[in-house]
Amino acid sequence: MADRESIRVVAAEIEQDGRFLITQRRPTAVLPLLWEFPSGRVEAGETDEQALTREIRERMDADIRVGRLSMFIKHEYEDYDLDFCVYRCELLSEELSRKRVHDWRWVTPVEMDEYEFPPADARTVRALLEDRGA
Repeated sequence: MADRESIRVVAAEIEQDGRFLITQRRPTAVLPLLWEFPSGRVEAGETDEQALTREIRERMDADIRVGRLSMFIKHEYEDYDLDFCVYRCELLSEELSRKRVHDWRWVTPVEMDEYEFPPADARTVRALLEDRGA
């Protein structure tokens, strides 16, 4: 059996006033129109922090300060393995754009149940809710 592709993805857990920033994938993306924490792939030669800073700038035209790792999940999709790292981040920009996301929302942990997330993200949301007693 051939080695499975392993992809490392970093995501930003950004909280303001008890609400978390989630973004919606574009209709043309893999897993279209599902919701997720702002995230992206780590490219060759990048640290997690560099990748996350670049991805948020590219997707939402925003700057962040990357904090500590809050969650790590390994998830097996049908065709590849995903190493999913979630970092607590501080949003430095006052404005967000829909540069490379379909939509974005600020939601409370309880409201996250109203949004459909990809499997790895759904596990992250469950862990976040458990951590906060929601």
